[in-house]
Amino acid sequence: MTDSHNSGQHKDREAAAAEVRRMWQPTPSWSQPDPGAQPETEPADDSKDALSQELPGDAWSAHSQPGQATPYGGHGSQADPGTAGTPGAHSAGAHSAGSSSAGAHSASSAEQPDPWGSSKASAPESSSWSTANPGSATGAPTGTPAADSWTQPAEPAEPPAPQLSPTAQQFFPQGIPNQHPQPPQREVSYRADELIQALPLPREAPAERGVRSVLRMRPGSAERAERIARATAATAFRRPVTITVANPKGGSGKTPTTLLLAGALGQARGGGVVAWDNNELRGNMHLRTHDTNARSTVTDLLQAMPMLTQPDARLGDVAAYLRHQVAGQYDVLTSATTTYSQIEAKDFDQIHRLLSRFYKVLVIDTGNNEGSSNWREAMKASDALVIPIKWKSLSCAAAVQMLEELDHQGPEAQRLIRRAVIAVSNGPGDVNKEVEKQLRPYFESRAAAVVDIPTDPHIAAEGALDHSALQPATRRAGLELAAKVAEQITIALNVPR
Repeated sequence: MTDSHNSGQHKDREAAAAEVRRMWQPTPSWSQPDPGAQPETEPADDSKDALSQELPGDAWSAHSQPGQATPYGGHGSQADPGTAGTPGAHSAGAHSAGSSSAGAHSASSAEQPDPWGSSKASAPESSSWSTANPGSATGAPTGTPAADSWTQPAEPAEPPAPQLSPTAQQFFPQGIPNQHPQPPQREVSYRADELIQALPLPREAPAERGVRSVLRMRPGSAERAERIARATAATAFRRPVTITVANPKGGSGKTPTTLLLAGALGQARGGGVVAWDNNELRGNMHLRTHDTNARSTVTDLLQAMPMLTQPDARLGDVAAYLRHQVAGQYDVLTSATTTYSQIEAKDFDQIHRLLSRFYKVLVIDTGNNEGSSNWREAMKASDALVIPIKWKSLSCAAAVQMLEELDHQGPEAQRLIRRAVIAVSNGPGDVNKEVEKQLRPYFESRAAAVVDIPTDPHIAAEGALDHSALQPATRRAGLELAAKVAEQITIALNVPR
């Protein structure tokens, strides 16, 4: 009895594997019967096991492929599509198979128990088959086509997923091997922003300096950091912004720092930057810039204000009173060269509104008098503060006193201090190591960043500052200063007041 049970399990495994292979084969078309095919009936075979009798007699022959043996029949006949599609042949075959199945099931159940513990009788199986096939149960004439679902199949919109029988599921509980469900089709979107985001990112440009540029290699860490700083300095702000450079101590490097910052921003942004000497009496920016197309000053600009404030005023009308610096791609508004008139708060407001109409970034160089009205108006209009210092006692002391004074001016001034950037620009012999050791931690704790600008002979010569004549290290430091300031401006614009 044990050998018979093992033999039955072995046959069941083979039958389950045959079913899986059958489900991966293309199903023949039953809608086009072969008129010349002869109907065949499957001879009854009493040697079939109990499992083959539990299923309907025509269930496997209907899905069998031409030339393929019936899965559960050891000596069963082969299914023929033409035979199955012929009217009357299907009913006859089903009737013969049903009658032989009942006898085989009775004989098998008398000799040995059902290996699967099934208590189903043959009579319900025959009745269920008769219900599914009315033509076979009622003995319809062979010439009359029976209303069978196989002869007139409905065409589904989508092919159904193959299903395993209960017998095969016992051997393949995870489903058909090597079969994965089809992923759901993603809805195609034709929105412009989504299509642009789906585009591949551009490859990084090769190096532009050194051996890497000759070999067309990727840039090094230093060149990559410089590219990031240039992109940060070129940030597109949502409105015109104002940067104020201030230190009450004369000779602390305000004017060179203003021009260096304006040139770095102008080169990174491609223009749209103006440097403004906001000294109330007389500054020295006209001595540190190239006299290109005009010798006009802020006094001349104020006299032409009624014409320049007209709705049809153009950038060229305003630029006639400025100096354009070709190397740095920025313009310069110099202070008055005489002491006939002093710039007041109302004058600052008119000039600030005018320049904000035509320029995106305003870099303001202040004087040495913190009590003057134009100095205070510049602080109120600032989006970022740059404090130039030297590692000398007097320069650092004046900066510390200015920070303490601004700290008592209210929340806006306090936020301006937290966003301040310290620009350390030392001339030859200006560095005092003890002062730097004591005050560098103080400035780093009060301000947002500290940027060191190396000593440059071109700046120390105190002539016109030409950006093309600066050393590479000085230009990189100026670009780093511009990037730090741009970061603080972005923070200021994103934080509501």
